[in-house]
Amino acid sequence: MDDKMTAVLYSSEQPSEKDLERLSVFLADKYKKPVSIGWKKSEKTTGGFRLVAGGDVYDWSAEGKLRQLQDALLKLRSERTDIIPLIKDTLSSWTPSVMATEIGTVTTVGDGIATVSGLEDTSYGEILLFTGGVRGMALDLRRDEIACILFDTEEEVCEGSTVKRTGRVAAVPVGEGFLGRVVDPLGVPIDGGDEIIADDYRPVESEAPAVIDRQAVNTPLETGILAIDSMFPIGRGQRELIIGDRQTGKSSIITDTIINQKGKDVICIYVAIGQKSSTIARVVDTLTKCGAMEYTIVVNASAADSAPLQYIAPYAGCAMGEYFMEKGRDVLIVYDDLTKHAIAYRSISLLLERAPGREAFPGDVFYLHSRLLERAAHLCDEKGGGSITALPVIETQEEDVSSYIPTNVISITDGQIFLSSGLFRLGQRPAINVGLSVSRVGGDAQTKAMKKAVGTLRLDLAQYREMETFSQFSGDMDEATKKQIRYGEGLMKILKQKPKSPRSLVQQVFMLVIATMDKFETIETEDIDVKIDEIVHDTMARCQDIVLKIENEGTISDEDKQRILDTVRGLHE
Repeated sequence: MDDKMTAVLYSSEQPSEKDLERLSVFLADKYKKPVSIGWKKSEKTTGGFRLVAGGDVYDWSAEGKLRQLQDALLKLRSERTDIIPLIKDTLSSWTPSVMATEIGTVTTVGDGIATVSGLEDTSYGEILLFTGGVRGMALDLRRDEIACILFDTEEEVCEGSTVKRTGRVAAVPVGEGFLGRVVDPLGVPIDGGDEIIADDYRPVESEAPAVIDRQAVNTPLETGILAIDSMFPIGRGQRELIIGDRQTGKSSIITDTIINQKGKDVICIYVAIGQKSSTIARVVDTLTKCGAMEYTIVVNASAADSAPLQYIAPYAGCAMGEYFMEKGRDVLIVYDDLTKHAIAYRSISLLLERAPGREAFPGDVFYLHSRLLERAAHLCDEKGGGSITALPVIETQEEDVSSYIPTNVISITDGQIFLSSGLFRLGQRPAINVGLSVSRVGGDAQTKAMKKAVGTLRLDLAQYREMETFSQFSGDMDEATKKQIRYGEGLMKILKQKPKSPRSLVQQVFMLVIATMDKFETIETEDIDVKIDEIVHDTMARCQDIVLKIENEGTISDEDKQRILDTVRGLHE
């Protein structure tokens, strides 16, 4: 038999010997050893008692009973039926029970990491409550202690302070009220607006939809950027990586894509990870001026925030998106950027004393992003038909796509849009490298009109790049080669696009038909990037029946293409 243990009973009135004997029998049966109970007067403990035995607290006070009742009522949130009868049934059948609350002790704290002893039954990802209301999440379960990350300031947490289990995993508030707002990764508004009333709470970590619950990616999500929609189409439910060096226009593509969703019933979520606050303020200002914040949620974990907040930000944003997806809505979520997310996780892992691997990243850094991006899906009709389209962003150094994090995310996603710093310096906007970019969904995410208008665009651009390279070493060129180079130069110019000016599907189709059929034989290439919008506008005004056909049916015939070409040539006669 082990040594005798002691317990302390807190109550406002002294218990009788019979009460103490009954409690001693209860504890002896639970801990399999004799228990000696001492009594301490506590005016705060009203309507019952609190019994502390070892690391466990049995709360039978009035406050403890109310807390248990609150937990019982919170479990009804997931019910889809009328909640009033459920509340009545719960109140009529509920009886308080003796509930043990595990209490732990902080052994070390620093850099947003705390190690705790005495919480043997803690689950991975469980929220812990520290002194002063500081919240943390268990991230490393060890034999004799656990390590957790802190979401709030650690000033009130010190060695020896107490920690309490909550029994709940990390969750974030979700709902319609978050649209148009800027929040932190815990769902707290940081835009100076009113408090947000949440419709529900969702765990930040959840399983990705099963294969049987998904359907094929076959509905386009138009970015309004001609170079992307024509050659690297993005479908609803797809994961398309945006990758490139710093200052190559990645954020411009994201902003234009969000702006282009106006009026298309798509919820947009912009997750900023490790960005400067001034950068996010400019993005929010741009979206507000363009009327895009009405359907957008900005989740901001800035560079000034702690590594734990940056780590949890994309999962919180995804949970907000899943709320809408499960209601049958379409969601576009942007993670800007996952390079900084991986660096934040590396910092946490090194502080948790996990073994470093390649480039000092932990061994599970691939799982870090795969479990996030796999949550993007197009649900089957039986599940509501909603979708989450993910646009993760990766920042490279000197266009090195073979480094650790870029190769990881490339292997997870369904294609990538590679932005070249060389093209950016030459004035090509967006600076998309056609050779290194790809969409693995391809034409399945395009309308029939777009597929017919694109034709051999990528092949023509590839031939142009090859001829352009050889023309640098050749003095004389035949007329066919000159025409091919002139045609390629014209294509590169029409692919230029100013920021915050997304083009509609009809505009893109007309532009591609004019460029690929005329081959710039009647249109001068010198100022085509300036005049192309005017030419398209005039042509569309004379071909309204074709415009309506593309908008309503999404198709275009060879006769329609020829008529567009004849209209353009008629404008230049």
